[in-house]
Amino acid sequence: MPDRLRVEVAGRQLEISNLDKVLYPRAGFTKGEVLDYYTRIAPTLLPHLAGRPLTRTRYPNGVDGASFFEKNAPAGTPDWVRTARLPVPGSSKNRERIDFIVVEELATVVWLANLAALELHTPQWRVDEDGTALDPDQLVVDLDPGPPAGLPECYEVALLMRERLAADGLACCPKTSGKKGMQLVVPLPGDESADTVSNYAKSLAEELARRRPNRIVAKMAKQLRPGKVFIDWSQNNAFKTTVAPYSLRAGPTPTVSAPLTWDEVEAGRLTAADLTPSAVLDRVATLGDLLQGGQ
Repeated sequence: MPDRLRVEVAGRQLEISNLDKVLYPRAGFTKGEVLDYYTRIAPTLLPHLAGRPLTRTRYPNGVDGASFFEKNAPAGTPDWVRTARLPVPGSSKNRERIDFIVVEELATVVWLANLAALELHTPQWRVDEDGTALDPDQLVVDLDPGPPAGLPECYEVALLMRERLAADGLACCPKTSGKKGMQLVVPLPGDESADTVSNYAKSLAEELARRRPNRIVAKMAKQLRPGKVFIDWSQNNAFKTTVAPYSLRAGPTPTVSAPLTWDEVEAGRLTAADLTPSAVLDRVATLGDLLQGGQ
């Protein structure tokens, strides 16, 4: 196979390269397989990326090599890729505003996968057609277990949080982080500020921490976390991002941040290792997109 190929993706011309390069050495999972996964999952993934400024984690030499976060559109970004110029307080390069990628089509997904952008992270808000930031349209409850706690303990806390959110008339959908933890995604009408949403998430975390002090912590101090589940309410800050649904994760083997059914959470048996790219593609074929009401 040649190192570089010119391909047409949904009417866009782009170049892909090094398809045989192994990006997950322990699994022998290649760049070509990454491209295949993202191409096949794209119809389900795209609605969760649309309108959201994207932060990528790139692994040009695979998950065992050096990686870097990338917010700004890189040099050579095709002119058909949508970008939005947005403020970035505290930028490491002292930029007040940068051009974010906004993924709207399959060709952009393929282009990013070819850059070894394995992980895709998004904020809880979108931009409008003019690139202006809107109020958040979702709240994320991030559950981060401190060893020896793990995903089973997150499942227990997720059930408590589901009950508490329901008391306020809010529904949520669970998903794994693709690593050790999970998130609950709560749709919002988009009429409250990020500060309001973040403060609400903080109040919920603190309430559950008071109710289950031996199981839950709401403070960020790492020395408080061993054996407990940290409810990271700060993910709702306007400048924070969370791994997108259906994104790959960069662990020893390829796993996916995958939506779950509540029956699966109650059973408590699924592990991150069960949610491989092929397994997630099969789940979508059978269950549809659980984050779009497929439960």
